[in-house]
Amino acid sequence: MKIKAIWLGLCVTFFSISSYGANATDKPSTDLYRELELFTKALSHVERDYAEVPDNKKLVYGAIRGMLATLDPHSIFMSPELYKEIKVDTQGWFGGVGIEITVKDGHLIVVAPIEGSPAERAGIQPGDTITKIDGTPVKGLSLTETVQKMRGAKGTKMVLTISRNGTSAPKEVTVLRDIIHIKSVRSETLEDGYGYVRINSFQEGTSKELEKALKALEKKSDTGLQGLVIDLRNNPGGLLEEAVSISDKFLTQGTIVSTSSRGKEIDRRVATVEGTHPHYPVVILVNRGSASASEIVAAALQENKRAVLMGTKTFGKGSVQTIFELGGGSAIKLTIAKYFTPKGKSIHGKGIQPDIIIENPKRPLKGQPETKESRSEEDVEAEEKANDYQKKMALDYLKKHVKRPLS
Repeated sequence: MKIKAIWLGLCVTFFSISSYGANATDKPSTDLYRELELFTKALSHVERDYAEVPDNKKLVYGAIRGMLATLDPHSIFMSPELYKEIKVDTQGWFGGVGIEITVKDGHLIVVAPIEGSPAERAGIQPGDTITKIDGTPVKGLSLTETVQKMRGAKGTKMVLTISRNGTSAPKEVTVLRDIIHIKSVRSETLEDGYGYVRINSFQEGTSKELEKALKALEKKSDTGLQGLVIDLRNNPGGLLEEAVSISDKFLTQGTIVSTSSRGKEIDRRVATVEGTHPHYPVVILVNRGSASASEIVAAALQENKRAVLMGTKTFGKGSVQTIFELGGGSAIKLTIAKYFTPKGKSIHGKGIQPDIIIENPKRPLKGQPETKESRSEEDVEAEEKANDYQKKMALDYLKKHVKRPLS
């Protein structure tokens, strides 16, 4: 059975659609049948000649896992246990340290820590390389196996060995696992007339949450919204439909994103007038932790000249995955297509360059987890808000470009 599910990003969320996936009637090529003979011979030798009686299920699972590993880091096999765990993630919470990861050039790379998570409080940043988990090297482990090692009960410790920028000496960071709650949208008024929305991930309902936040910001201001900052920093992606819906809120026309598979366009999303918000200036904050669905929104508004991008270059993940159930509780997550920006550019492995490049000071890694005697999350959050240079520059830009009526 196939679950027609699709997502963009590195977070474990999915939803049903009806327009993607391979044709069930497609037949394997003659070349594939020829290569399968080789596999059958190898399997026969293992079953007949191996020193011990092999576990058939492990053989099959291992074969599928190895096959997908030759494709890309995002195509993975999920055992019944892992698939069940991934479906639980769609509830918006799980036990772990709150970190989004990927494999790049054979290295385990941090895409982004989840806002307010133990990983963020420990100072882990986008681009960090994880070399060991609890003293065990991660080289050779699949992305799936690594995620499983990081999950665990609230209050349990995990030691990550982190290397930053490829130059610093590896440092051990102790992190306490917690229940990770993913709040999709957060908003605040920066000054009268100037709003700020932070989108942490694109999960089911994010577009509706954003709509509520924008209406609330409008009501709080005496003059209505005159300018808006959309913060997509450290947002690893999520659902395609949510990214399209959010982009459409700020566009009246033009392409939002197109999707191609095997060199042919299979889908194109276009903006509509209905539901579009007023044409006030918009600044989008991005960084190397902004991936996939975040990059769709950023590119759609940048290339349609609706927003100015500020910050640092984005991650560069432009592929689309679908989940297919295999039976027996197992499934595969398979890359089925690549997406392209309104101007037809692929950002996969390249990222998006901001219009205005502004670095934010980096937080130091902490060797030990915070204790009860440490500063509260509220204190840490307040300090980071006060020292958020990129956010301040975004507000300054808006104030310079808002055309206020003459009094």
